[in-house]
Amino acid sequence: MEISGRIEGSDVLVIELREDNLDASNVREFREAVQSLMLERSRIVLDMAGVKFVDSSGLGALISCLRQANSRNGDFRLCELSRTVRALFELMRMHRVFNIHEARGEAVASFS
Repeated sequence: MEISGRIEGSDVLVIELREDNLDASNVREFREAVQSLMLERSRIVLDMAGVKFVDSSGLGALISCLRQANSRNGDFRLCELSRTVRALFELMRMHRVFNIHEARGEAVASFS
């Protein structure tokens, strides 16, 4: 799984997920990698450019990340969702749960 993290803007952790799918086949690896990156951070943006499919276990992992950030009085925001993933989020009403931004810079700036 290709995941990397770096600090941008005013102390915002940006995590890049470079996988085609976030599903049952890789969700455990995703959760472990992201949670280790999030250990000391409360303001997180997940850049999902290139992700074409998310299943229910992937949504569950994203909700887990959101809860972890919220438990530290922070937030876990999403950006760069593909059209199909965005449609899924709207169908499942997840766009009401997550703070979603079109562009990465916009998501990082939203913490200011």
